[in-house]
Amino acid sequence: MRARIDVAEIEAETKIRAKYLRALENEEWDLLPGPTYVKSFLRTYAEALDLDAKLLVDEYKLRHEHLSEVELQPINAAAPGRERRRRQGPVVPRWLVIVLIFAGLIFALSLLGRDEPNAPVATPGTDTQTTPAAAPPPPPPPPARPKRVSLRIVATGPVNVCLKAGERTLIRGQTLQEGQRTPLFRSRRLRLTLGNNSARLIINGESRNVKASAEPIGIQITQNGRRSLSEAKRPVCAS
Repeated sequence: MRARIDVAEIEAETKIRAKYLRALENEEWDLLPGPTYVKSFLRTYAEALDLDAKLLVDEYKLRHEHLSEVELQPINAAAPGRERRRRQGPVVPRWLVIVLIFAGLIFALSLLGRDEPNAPVATPGTDTQTTPAAAPPPPPPPPARPKRVSLRIVATGPVNVCLKAGERTLIRGQTLQEGQRTPLFRSRRLRLTLGNNSARLIINGESRNVKASAEPIGIQITQNGRRSLSEAKRPVCAS
């Protein structure tokens, strides 16, 4: 509700029916198909709203899932009426240890007495260095999931505003007076038409000025930045 996101928009994005989204909001777990679907819906819904999906799922498990008696028992607990038996390795005779140490010393001395292999002799015009094989290129990173951009409009003078998110109209040709500001809107793509440049745009918390123009000003705003819109692509709001 704070982000002014309609349930129908989330339903289209997550493919979760609106009645299940409302059941999640109201914690009406009996209206959902089962615990497995609840956790899946919670995770998908949280990702769509840029929330911590793991935190919500863990909280649901803690509050609404009960462990069985078998799961609550310690993993290393001994069976009732039985004592743990300490495993003992085989006893190695002392004379065998001495023989093995002596054999190891002889083997080490034999290695020290060997001559080192001759290094290859470089001949003129011959490159003795070998080029290491090139490492395979790393796999390309997965495409980043588009994020929503936030926008607030602050009027620095009388200015007419038309604002759309997709095909949904957020501000329908409203004239803002100096000092008046709009609510905070969030969407993946916002299209804006201003009657003049008497406005400041607060995009993701940062203030941006609007360039002066003799004609209405069309702007498209996404997470990647903003760009000007031609007259044909500017959003139009019926008065």
